[in-house]
This record gives sequence, structure tokens and C-alpha cells, in this order.
Amino acid sequence: MPFIPSQLTGDCPRCSHPLAPGTLECHQCHALVHSRELEQLAAEAKTLESKGELRMARDRWLTSLPLLPRASKQADWIQAHARELELQANAGLAAPRPENPWAKRLGPVGVLALLLAKAKTVLLFAFKLKFLVSLAAFIGVYWTLYGAKFGIGFALLILIHELGHFIDVKRRGLPAEMPVFLPGLGAYVKWQALGVSLETRAAVSLAGPLAGCTAAAVCALIWWKTGDGVWAALARSSAWLNVLNLIPVWMLDGGQAAQALGKIERLLILAASLALWLLLGEKVFILVALGAGVRTFLKDTPPEPSRGILIYFIAVLSALGLVMWMLPGQGFGTR
Repeated sequence: MPFIPSQLTGDCPRCSHPLAPGTLECHQCHALVHSRELEQLAAEAKTLESKGELRMARDRWLTSLPLLPRASKQADWIQAHARELELQANAGLAAPRPENPWAKRLGPVGVLALLLAKAKTVLLFAFKLKFLVSLAAFIGVYWTLYGAKFGIGFALLILIHELGHFIDVKRRGLPAEMPVFLPGLGAYVKWQALGVSLETRAAVSLAGPLAGCTAAAVCALIWWKTGDGVWAALARSSAWLNVLNLIPVWMLDGGQAAQALGKIERLLILAASLALWLLLGEKVFILVALGAGVRTFLKDTPPEPSRGILIYFIAVLSALGLVMWMLPGQGFGTR
């Protein structure tokens, strides 16, 4: 049964801003009003695609169009994807039927043909395993380097950081994949921005450090209650890495967030970072200040800088500093 946008007046599920009847996108926080329904429809459509039911998948994708603003990039992407599914269905790329007489007539060649036809389903299954396999490899590396307790805990803290991005993307009704871990390097979440605003991209970027800060604070509280040094090491390592991730350069979260900030806002990030360094003595804040200083001189400022992202950025940065202030030592981790 297709979803029909509600005509009743309600509040935005994200910011609680009052919405006019038939509103599809909140004008206050730019969240999609029907993000949950869109997520459900997308999951159903992807399941149909994995089964080879391409026309049914196309119809399921198109069902979500009434829940999206007509001029949105999300709607454009769905229409383009629906056309691709239609072409694939017409070309006979749907999954083969279970019973195929040619498998017997052609012998080994027929079996090979059927296996190749099944390759798409196998690849989809392997793709779903990529998250678990990469996470297991990530845990293995840090288990070997720092021992079981720290290795597993550290991997879970990185997972929480990435899930911060993932959950924030999904609640906006945008396509996203589960995190992929790169042992020794970190992890990432692949998602499709589909033309969302710079402010939304920045908020998604900061959601990871916010989740990481929360997890680090929980570890710090457990250390305070138990006195177990492993929890202190986990808390400090997580907080330190999340501050490092807020350096406003390149592909780091801070670099993505800085795209929504103007020169004045970047200078304020610089000042806040220097203040945290002077107060806490943590040198990692100098790197954030240097990155903000470099971005101040670049000509990539948006026409309308976001004060909300500035407050968000400084709040997360300060909270991470508070967690580090609570903890002893300067080390990254301990066995």
C-alpha cells in the first residue's frame, strides 16, 4: 500500500518546529518529514532488487516520490534509478528462475552460465558481509597491538563514531551504507548527499565526533567508578582521535563541517581551539587551530554561513576537551 503524505498539521520529528499541512521538508532544520517511511520504502525496494524483481523494485522506489519535494535531488535520483531498473528489466537482467532446462542440456557450460547469473546475488551478500569482515579485521589488528580489552573497546569506539554519521544520514531519509573499517587507518561511511545543503552535510560530519565524544565520556565515567586504567585509556584515545578528526582540512570531519562556515566563523574556531590548548595543555588543539587558520584564507566560504554549525562545532570540541581534562596521562593507549 503506497504512503500518502499526511495533510494534518504537526511538528517536525527532528526539531519540533510546527509544520504546515502537506509539508514535506522542514524549513527550520531541512529534515525530511517522512524520513522513516522513505527508509522503509528504500529497504523494501533494495530487497526486491536483490531478488531480481526489478519492475517491482522500480514501482516501490516510485512510491516514495510523493513523500519528497519535487525539486529535491533525492527525487531526481529516484527517478533516474527507476529508469535504470526499467532498462535492466527490459534487457532481461532479472535473476534467473530456479529451474532451467538448459543447465542439463549444456552440461558444465550450463551450470557455469547459471552460476554467473547468480553472481549478482552472491556479490550483494558479500557486500553485506563487508561491514562484519572489516570490523573483525580491525579488531584483530588492535587486539594484537594493545591486547584484547583495549583492542575490542577501541574498535567499538570507532564503530560508535561511524554509527553517529550513519544514523544521522538515515534519519534524514538519505541512502547510506554500513561503516567499512580499514585496519590501521580508520573507517568511513559511504552515503549519497543527493544535493543536500552545506549545513546538512556539516551536521552529518559533526554527528560522528558527537557520538565519539559521548562514548568517550561513558568510558571516562566507568574509569572513575572502577579505577580500571583500560577505561581511562579508551576514553583518552577516543577523545584525542575525535579532536584530531575535527581539524578543518581535507577529508576529515572538521574539513567537511568547515564548508558551512565563513571566515569569521573559522576565526572563532581558531580562537576556541587556542583557548582550549591554553586551558588544557593538549597540543592536539593546536592542530585544529592551524587547520582553521588555513581555511580562513581559502576562498571556499559559503554565501550564507551557518551559526548553528559554528555552535555545534565549538560545543563538540569543548566537550571533548572536558573529557580529556577528566583523565590522567597523555598516552594513546596501553596494554
